Amino acid sequence: MVVSDAMPSLRAIDHIRGPRSAMLLLIAYGNYQCLQSGEAHRSVQNLRHALGEKLCFAFRHFPQTDVYPQSQKTAETAEAAGSQGKFWEMHDQLFENQDNLDDASLVEYADALGLDVQQFLQELGYHTHAERIRLDVESAKQYGVEETPTFFVSVRHQGNNIESLVQQILNAVSVANVS
Repeated sequence: MVVSDAMPSLRAIDHIRGPRSAMLLLIAYGNYQCLQSGEAHRSVQNLRHALGEKLCFAFRHFPQTDVYPQSQKTAETAEAAGSQGKFWEMHDQLFENQDNLDDASLVEYADALGLDVQQFLQELGYHTHAERIRLDVESAKQYGVEETPTFFVSVRHQGNNIESLVQQILNAVSVANVS
């Protein structure tokens, strides 16, 4: 497989927070069972709060079932919630409860979010979202991702004034370091 050195671009299937046209794009490959991904989630929350509409954040799944046995199921859980319009709510719930990712807890989270639990369980049982997750994993491999969390960052800048581009980056980093 050829690994690309380029920045991944947003896809229509990506789950995003913030405007697609934001100055900064942050793409994360993560896994709900990985403690480092959980720590990164908290940092991303702070960054989102600090940057607001200047940041577009995209999350992509990278389950590592050999290390994290529930990682595929939790990714499918988030996608099943997403099919009912609650991807981000479940995403946050899973990261906030990394110590409780057993099957019973996943159903409790779905119920607490007001999901149609019957539909949720059916989608998990039939692995309805496995292909969607496979596309994220394929993308990860294309860009050389080997572990979670892995981030890609790009800055949108128009014009040929490189000094203002550098200033944009420094301002973004400065705001992120304050959080």
